[in-house]
Amino acid sequence: MRSKKKPEHYVDNKEFLRALSDYKYFVKKALTEETTRPRIPNYIGECFLKIAQHLSYRPNFINYPFREDMISDGIENCVQYIDNFDPNRGNPFAYFTQIIYYAFLRRIQKEKKQLEIKSKILERSGYDEVLYADKNELNFSASDYNSIKQNIEQKTRK
Repeated sequence: MRSKKKPEHYVDNKEFLRALSDYKYFVKKALTEETTRPRIPNYIGECFLKIAQHLSYRPNFINYPFREDMISDGIENCVQYIDNFDPNRGNPFAYFTQIIYYAFLRRIQKEKKQLEIKSKILERSGYDEVLYADKNELNFSASDYNSIKQNIEQKTRK
C-alpha cells in the first residue's frame, strides 16, 4: 500500500517566516545605524505574488474583469503593512492572506462605485434611451458601450 504524498504548498510558511524575520532584523539594524532601509527580498515579493494570485482564483474572485488590479492592490497593501507583522506572534501566510483578501474587497467596492457613477452619468445624459436593450437580448461590454457612445457623439456633432 502506498503512503499518501503530502501536497506541496505554493508558499512554504516556515521559509516565509524565516525570510520575514531576517528582513525585520535588517530593517531594525538600518534604523539603529540610521542608514537607508533595505529593499524587500525577492523571495518575500514572490510569496506576496503567489498568495495574491492563488487567492484570486477562488470562486468569489475569479470572474471579475479587474483581477489584475485586485492582485496589484493586494501586493501593495502587503508591502505597506509588512512592518506591522510580528514574527514572534503569528503565521505570515495567514496574516498576508487576510491583507490581500481585504484589499480585494476594497477594489471590488471601488469598481462597483465607479460602475454606479457611470450608470448615473448615462442616465442623466440621455444615452440610456438610445442604448436600452432587454437584458435577455443583448449584453454590452464596457468597450461596446464606449464605441456606441462615441458613434452617437460624432453623429450629434454633424
